[in-house]
Amino acid sequence: VVDLPLGATEDRVVGALDIERALVEGVQAFAPGLLARANRGFLYIDEVNLLEDHLVDLLLDVAQSGVNVVEREGISVRHPARFVLVGSGNPEEGDLRPQLLDRFGLHARITTIDDVAERVEIVRRRRAFDADPVAFAQQWEREQQRLQRRIRTAQKRLPSVILTDEALYAAARLCVALNIDGHRGELTLARAAVALAAFEGRESAQPSDIARVATLSLRHRLRKDPLETSGDDARIERAVAETIGAAARA
Repeated sequence: VVDLPLGATEDRVVGALDIERALVEGVQAFAPGLLARANRGFLYIDEVNLLEDHLVDLLLDVAQSGVNVVEREGISVRHPARFVLVGSGNPEEGDLRPQLLDRFGLHARITTIDDVAERVEIVRRRRAFDADPVAFAQQWEREQQRLQRRIRTAQKRLPSVILTDEALYAAARLCVALNIDGHRGELTLARAAVALAAFEGRESAQPSDIARVATLSLRHRLRKDPLETSGDDARIERAVAETIGAAARA
């Protein structure tokens, strides 16, 4: 996991001339940037909606091609830069460009918990952690290990999980009903549905799996309609009821 800070310069992100080697050894050498380190890994951006425009443009280019091209100070370098983009931010502080937002596969919205029992449990666990962090970690270590084993098993099972034609058609109908641009919506729905089936130990992904991952996969891909009175989640749930239900009956 590579962290891309908001104040990062373009040279630090893409890479540049290794100044130290140039001064000490008198040679032109390339100093890899964050994109090189993130290859085949995760690139995490905190407050991604506050990222400077020129870095957003750069990330869009690299995410599209999977290759980082650096041509400056007499250096011409190309290297692979395929990474999973992970970001967090407060939408009230600013919007993210739709082109970049579309690069995120899943979108989770954090809301305030209204259930009183859950709020009480959160406070209890936080107080327990503050009192003794080591004991708290040991208390939940067995649960963490159980989850890790389940994830590793799902990763091994993933290549053998079948995405049924019914699930594919359900994903396509859902994206058409919601006017989703491009095909990343269907691709994300398919990948998430297969991953869910693998995690739950099933051999195939069905339309019901598409329905379960629809909100996470499509919420951030919806076109903004000023005349729409219902929220994004409600729009997706309504479309799921109309399309996935129709697919199941067919």
